[in-house]
Amino acid sequence: MVRIWIDNMKFNDDTSISLNKNDIVVFVGPNNAGKSATLKEAALLMFSFTHKHKVLKSIEIESVGSKVELTDFLSDISRSEISASDINYIGDNFNVGKKNSEYWWENYKTGLNNLTPIFVKSLSTEDRLEVVNPPKNIKLTSENFSHPIHYLQADDRLEFLFSKYFFQAFGLDLIVHRNAGNEVPLYVGKRPIATNGEDRVSKSYVEKIEKLDLLHRQGDGMRSFVGVLLKAFISKHSILLIDEPEAFLHPPQARLLGKMLVDQIPTDRQLFLATHSEDLLKGLLETNVLNLKIVRIRREGVLNKVSVLESSDINSIWSDSLLRHSNILSGLFHDKVVICEGDSDCRFYSAVLSSIFDKTGNIVPDVLFLSCGGKQRLPTVINALRKLNVPLKVVADFDLLNDINPLKDIYEDLHGVWADIETDWKLVKSEIEQKRPEFLTEDVKNEIQKILQFSTSRIFPSESSKEILRVLRKASAWSEAKSIGKAYLPSGDATLAFDRLQLKFKQIGLLLVEVGQLESFAKSVGNHGPKWVFDVLNKDLKTDPELELARNFVMEIIS
Repeated sequence: MVRIWIDNMKFNDDTSISLNKNDIVVFVGPNNAGKSATLKEAALLMFSFTHKHKVLKSIEIESVGSKVELTDFLSDISRSEISASDINYIGDNFNVGKKNSEYWWENYKTGLNNLTPIFVKSLSTEDRLEVVNPPKNIKLTSENFSHPIHYLQADDRLEFLFSKYFFQAFGLDLIVHRNAGNEVPLYVGKRPIATNGEDRVSKSYVEKIEKLDLLHRQGDGMRSFVGVLLKAFISKHSILLIDEPEAFLHPPQARLLGKMLVDQIPTDRQLFLATHSEDLLKGLLETNVLNLKIVRIRREGVLNKVSVLESSDINSIWSDSLLRHSNILSGLFHDKVVICEGDSDCRFYSAVLSSIFDKTGNIVPDVLFLSCGGKQRLPTVINALRKLNVPLKVVADFDLLNDINPLKDIYEDLHGVWADIETDWKLVKSEIEQKRPEFLTEDVKNEIQKILQFSTSRIFPSESSKEILRVLRKASAWSEAKSIGKAYLPSGDATLAFDRLQLKFKQIGLLLVEVGQLESFAKSVGNHGPKWVFDVLNKDLKTDPELELARNFVMEIIS
């Protein structure tokens, strides 16, 4: 065994990451955070530690194998040319002499120099598209394989395995044309069935293959998918660096590729990925492997801030069904996340934010508004994003103050000290609950009786159910408080206590809607939830006077 691997990466914020020789490392983060730059600098530093770098301060590499084993390895993957003074090994993008290769192998701690292309492969977008181009045909029994397609050509089981992968992604077979003359092309389509004594090199069978489509003339998605798999599963490189493996792929294909990269990749290889795709990331996570690391990078001035999720952290997040089946992981790819109670909140605040920056010439802040499915789920989402080291804020309706749970959990999860606000919270809650609700018990009975009296159909009408719920809400002071917000509080101590609460909340990133709830930003618009959002989005979000408070609130969210 002859191998090289990265043992440690140190970033410019002085964060060091220790790595194992078979780790799968995924770099995520916002645009221009330094993900792609990390891959490029790692490749350059492996060539020589003297290369200039910005994101990485240094890397440490380790190796296994003797000089004799190195020579055997080079002989196995290349062709040899003997000169008067040395033996040259010529292969895929390399040409090294035996003496020099032994010298660099012994001094690898300062860089691999010309051994780099033998052990390290950086797979760019262009590279993965070109990998599927037909290689030159060779004598499989006596010549060294110089291209991944040669391995498919020589091994039926490997060809059918790749065809299986391809079929899962595109619903088509992948076929090696073994009798195409000077080259070995790949075809896509339904694999022909051999009949009447045909085999795969029979003229009649070859004619059936050639009626199919050539892979290298297909779209970028098919070519990229196969190119990544060929290099990841077949190449002899110890280290593979792939920038945006999801490029050109639809979401289901990106997710499938992520799953395959973790599930099927040989264990004698380090894999480094930089991605912007939540789907690829979900595919990687589905396998629950122990050698996966997620490294989030975000830029703060000239520094690239790095945080690492180990397998135990990943599994604890992925075990939550809400996180697994939501778009919460999208937060990894944005500068800031704002957690809201529901989808309607997200749609409205996001639309208002876009309108504020529309036609200003300024870039809209990179903010993801994320729904958590109700107040009770807020702590779960906060904890997950905290583990991912994602900057976040939380927006909640006024009635979050109604109950100690989940308010206390939210406040403490955002690093607040509950004792600092408990007295003020109890005062505000008590003042609200002492106010007379819109309906007393007798009112509730009378209203519900009227609804029941007019509900005569065999199946109870859904509209009647909604009417009863509306009546019940009016029996609680909190129902009215939610629709009015701060203005519902009596003047004096309660209002002062609320102001102190708001100050503490904002300091930790919790913003209560002071007007009560989303719909209170535009009371001229009827309905509730999605219907209200649909109607309010027809207004001029940028200039409508009624929405001035909403615009101010959104600016406060992103400040």
